[in-house]
Amino acid sequence: MIMQNTTLYIERLKQLLTMEYEAEREEFRIQSEKMSIERKIRRGICWWPVSVGRSYYNSLNQLVVEIHENGNRADTEDEELDVRSSSSEFEYGKPVQFFQPAKEKGGKVRYLSFTSVISYVDGGRMVVTVPSAANVAELSGMEGLGVQLYFDETSYRTMLSALDDVINGKGRRLTDLRDIFAGVKPARKFTTRPMSFPWLNPTQEKAVNEVLWAKDVAVVHGPPGTGKTTTLVEAIYETLRRETQVLVCAQSNMAVDWISEKLVDNGVPVLRIGNPTRVNDKMLSFTYERKFESHPDYAELWAIRKNIRQLHAVKAPNRHQKVARLRERAQEIEVRINADLFGEARVVACTLVGAANKIMVGQKFSTLFIDEAAQALEPACWIAIRRAGRVVLAGDHQQLPPTIKCYDAMTQGLGKTLMERIVEAQPDSVTLLGVQYRMNDAIMRFSSDWFYGGKLCSDDSVRHRSVLDYEKPIVWINSDEPEQYVGENHGRINKAEADLLLLHLQGYVNKIGVGRFIEERIDVGIISPYRVQTHYIRQRIYSSEELRRVRHLITVGTVDGFQGQERDIIFISLVRSNEHGQIGFLSDLRRMNVAMTRARMKLVIFGNIQTLSHSAFYKKLIGYIDSL
Repeated sequence: MIMQNTTLYIERLKQLLTMEYEAEREEFRIQSEKMSIERKIRRGICWWPVSVGRSYYNSLNQLVVEIHENGNRADTEDEELDVRSSSSEFEYGKPVQFFQPAKEKGGKVRYLSFTSVISYVDGGRMVVTVPSAANVAELSGMEGLGVQLYFDETSYRTMLSALDDVINGKGRRLTDLRDIFAGVKPARKFTTRPMSFPWLNPTQEKAVNEVLWAKDVAVVHGPPGTGKTTTLVEAIYETLRRETQVLVCAQSNMAVDWISEKLVDNGVPVLRIGNPTRVNDKMLSFTYERKFESHPDYAELWAIRKNIRQLHAVKAPNRHQKVARLRERAQEIEVRINADLFGEARVVACTLVGAANKIMVGQKFSTLFIDEAAQALEPACWIAIRRAGRVVLAGDHQQLPPTIKCYDAMTQGLGKTLMERIVEAQPDSVTLLGVQYRMNDAIMRFSSDWFYGGKLCSDDSVRHRSVLDYEKPIVWINSDEPEQYVGENHGRINKAEADLLLLHLQGYVNKIGVGRFIEERIDVGIISPYRVQTHYIRQRIYSSEELRRVRHLITVGTVDGFQGQERDIIFISLVRSNEHGQIGFLSDLRRMNVAMTRARMKLVIFGNIQTLSHSAFYKKLIGYIDSL
């Protein structure tokens, strides 16, 4: 679809983003006022109680304080099942607010007047920035202290600012890309001979060449298991043979860390802006903060900053003049260190919102790579695009879309990603990766036919993979007991279906043999679209004596928690079972695509056939499974 008035479209996008901003702000208000602390803990948005550790100035001269969770975690069985990381919402860059619970029943929670920003989080330890030393003193003297996520105004302001730049055409190249992405102008290509990459399959090789040929935009469409990351890393590596430096972004810190690690493994010098969410020693050494501290000039800078703080603490003669001179010298050193760090890096990696970080001021890149582009809101993409001459997007718009809180904003167009727009407007810029290396062919085939026009094929190495010989790779097990409604956010649970699932899981483990299960580390994923169903299943597994020895090999979570993951065996509990054929957000078929394609060897789906057959998709899926 060609869009003639691109400015009007971006203006409309800005209106929809404002609707989403207002909806999320209102949800946060209600959440803060009405949700209990225990429920916030279960949601992964709150720690309570916490203790305050040491405070210090970090390498960027920010005052930070350590916060330690004191072990009051809800659902401790989550830790046993290795799924807590998928439910925690604390990560680098998010704002938080401290509070004290009400002292008496019915009283109000007391929120402290300042907000902080997470600079590091790992397990039950968090480091946050604080505005002043007085705030540190206030925190240290409080009892019953807790911390929860705060509404993130900054991300919305940054996205709205980026859209303003696109509307106003700030920078001729930005205007060109805006029109190219909408199909108003053609996407241009270089005409050079294709390169050969014998270690890639033909579709991956084509995708890398298309990236190298693109003058404006290229899209690498990577369905599940097709080696999107391998292809993207190769495309970045080859681009760096032609360009000095590239910018690599993704929506989440986790996705940025993943692609960054792969690049580091290939010997590419990476500068990671923003601490990785899952910090490890390898990636920590590539962060801006750690490199800043390691610079030869940092010791002098640290001494100057210390001197400034000491001068502020005493009323010395000519204090203001001395501080001004020291600050000028400190700024000179900071600029020099910053220039050295960016000058040494071949890849600068950050989240899309992180591309607006103040340390990125003045940085421009010939090429921007956006990984997991199908999960990013279009306004977030424009934050990074402002710094680029051409754009390469990688992802799969048939998997999970961006998370949007405002239903009206979503249905009116905010849910449509930039990647989807470009796929429609510039189809010649899109390369589909067509060979998958994850699933048994029977598991892959239905997804390929329904979502990818039957264009996927299985590599010979996985085509017939299975746990047991001569078993059916996909099974549908009918559950005919009705669902139950549990209130908030239209939560659904089906305990009878969950019990049936666990009965079959125990039987399957016994059939394989517990010894083989443990020796070969056969892993199991249990997925349900409904969070309350996953909680119930976790509790049952945690209390199951039959599954005790293999419990560490079982992961339970929602579809969102399993995006980008895979398991030998996947069990799916669909929950919905009613007389009216209502299936709620099971009608978002992209979620089902994600759930089904996590399985390498065995897929077992539990659902009420009568209810789900009202949907053409599920009716065809049930028929496909019956035909195997």
